[in-house]
Amino acid sequence: MFAVPAVLVGALALLLPSALLAAEDAPQLHLIDHPVALLTLAVFIVAYVVVMAEEFLHLRKSKPVVLAAGAIWAMLAWVSAQQGAPHAAEQALRHAFLDFAELMLFLLVAMTYINALTERQAFEALRAWLIRKGFGLRTLFWMTGALAFVISPVADNLTTALLMCAVVLAVGGDNHRFVMLACINIVVAANAGGAFSPFGDITTLMVWQKGLIGFFGFFALFIPALVNWLVPAILMHFAVPDLKPVMSSAAVPMKRGARRIAVLFLLTIATAVSFHQFLHLPPVIGMLTGLAYLQFFGFFLRQTHTRWNHRYRDRANEVGDMLPFDVFAPVARAEWDTLLFFYGVVLCVAGLGYVGYLSLVSDVMYLQWGATAANIGVGLISAVVDNIPVMFAVLSMSPDMSHTQWLLVTLTAGVGGSLLSIGSAAGVGLMGQARGRYTFFGHLKWTPAIALGYFASIWVHLLING
Repeated sequence: MFAVPAVLVGALALLLPSALLAAEDAPQLHLIDHPVALLTLAVFIVAYVVVMAEEFLHLRKSKPVVLAAGAIWAMLAWVSAQQGAPHAAEQALRHAFLDFAELMLFLLVAMTYINALTERQAFEALRAWLIRKGFGLRTLFWMTGALAFVISPVADNLTTALLMCAVVLAVGGDNHRFVMLACINIVVAANAGGAFSPFGDITTLMVWQKGLIGFFGFFALFIPALVNWLVPAILMHFAVPDLKPVMSSAAVPMKRGARRIAVLFLLTIATAVSFHQFLHLPPVIGMLTGLAYLQFFGFFLRQTHTRWNHRYRDRANEVGDMLPFDVFAPVARAEWDTLLFFYGVVLCVAGLGYVGYLSLVSDVMYLQWGATAANIGVGLISAVVDNIPVMFAVLSMSPDMSHTQWLLVTLTAGVGGSLLSIGSAAGVGLMGQARGRYTFFGHLKWTPAIALGYFASIWVHLLING
């Protein structure tokens, strides 16, 4: 009598973060009709509501989901023991935790490189160069969008969006109309750019590490992703003021080693791909090997720091490179709240999968609706809920889909968040950075144009990849 209607479960479970596969080898218990099943769902929903209220409560989003994960698995372990399978929950939990650990270490290495480049002022130098060139507002609109589209496949979309937004704010000044349109363009471009690269977003990384799409297979989404950005950008172009701002002469030099760190980052990506493609090892092993490249280079910078500063004292003062490079400083600046949030949602949804909710969702969406409609719906849902939990839910359900459909859900989950400003980390980040100038309702005004790009990209994907 405690069974939840399948449609309701489908609507709720996709609003949850989901864990990668809930215990394929664990004993299958019948928990869906147990009172604890509804209690675990309620705990997760409450935790996620608190997450969504982070802006008002000023409570970091990792805290409620980490607590919910512990509470959910404690309840499931107790119920499993009552049903004569005391180790079933342990097996399921270990499986989910191993998946999380692989992804967490992968992301940690990527974050470390991005933070190292930030510390070496590589991104600041790029921002200053764009400002110095004195481009017109319409040219800058297209340049920041194009750079966001190109950079986000390597760096995460939030870092890319914040960098481009800094350029827009520095040049746009009090021109609120330009700042609004440019920020919308950056969000759409950053999310679209991340959709065709295994490194562009956590969702694509998850699909790649599960082996559902090969590394080079993601590039089949390049043209659909480009269409997703270009359609709304072309429509917004005519609304951008045709003005030329005052040029700034300020230059920001990069610190010593910035270019070499960028090369090492590309080498690290190549190592991860090679380990996975040719040696059939998890990509995270290649990334951790690449972290050693940065550690050795950091050791070289530290050992030669005093001699270099003495020889090039004026340049050291100019770039502010008075302290030796410390490779653990970028590690410390990693987004630990994001990583812990990731841990919480993976384990929470692993618990929901253990109960049996995700099987119900899969039946409703992928058997009754059909794969194409379900995958389009996944993108629409990701406009309200972060795409990471939505994609985790799909991976946990593991529907039987063709390669074209896995590419489709990767595309829609990646770009669907652009429909609303709260649908992606890039949008939320820019609302904080350009507070008062880039707003929810300002973005909402252009949602029809973004939606046109969303459906156009789906049509193009099915046309060329279907």
